[in-house]
Amino acid sequence: MTKRAAIYARVSTDTQTTDNQLEQLRKVAANKGWEIVAEYVDSGISGAKGRDQRPQFDALHRAAVRSEFDIIMSWSVDRLGRSLQDLVGFLSELQGNGVDLFLHQQDVNTTTPAGKAMFQMMGVFAEFERSIIRDRVNAGLDRARAQGKTLGRPKTGDEQTTAHVMALRKAGNSYRQTAKLAGLSVGKVQRIVKEQAEAVI
Repeated sequence: MTKRAAIYARVSTDTQTTDNQLEQLRKVAANKGWEIVAEYVDSGISGAKGRDQRPQFDALHRAAVRSEFDIIMSWSVDRLGRSLQDLVGFLSELQGNGVDLFLHQQDVNTTTPAGKAMFQMMGVFAEFERSIIRDRVNAGLDRARAQGKTLGRPKTGDEQTTAHVMALRKAGNSYRQTAKLAGLSVGKVQRIVKEQAEAVI
């Protein structure tokens, strides 16, 4: 049975073009006897952006869930995203819906035993990456505690925080803008401003 293929192409800037990616992937599909049923292109969008900021990538996800094709073709792994964890999550979602993946530059094709093995290896490395990040975060927290630093958001009574909030308000920022810039809740910002006003009186 002929496989139905969907192509996903992406470039990071408006000055770049996806023409070469699309042309090469169309040739591969023709050589393998796959029928291209859809093409999704995100132009001028960084791979670091999430799915919600890449309209065509989001549409690709939704179409995969509806089983509108059997395999997704892309030029390279970095066209799909910059994070290994994101990629493995994407592949897991595809597998759950019975959709395979072909990456031209990395020669990954999950319709083959070697491609499936590559996918499993990527999953192992993604978990390894998560463990390293988790260990680094915990080590940083332990070091901060050992140095007597207070963790979490600054307290509203902290002089530096108060000065920062008042400077932001004096610059004309709204309560909401000030809260966002200072990393505080709107309520805390309002309390600081009120406390300072009462102190003046």
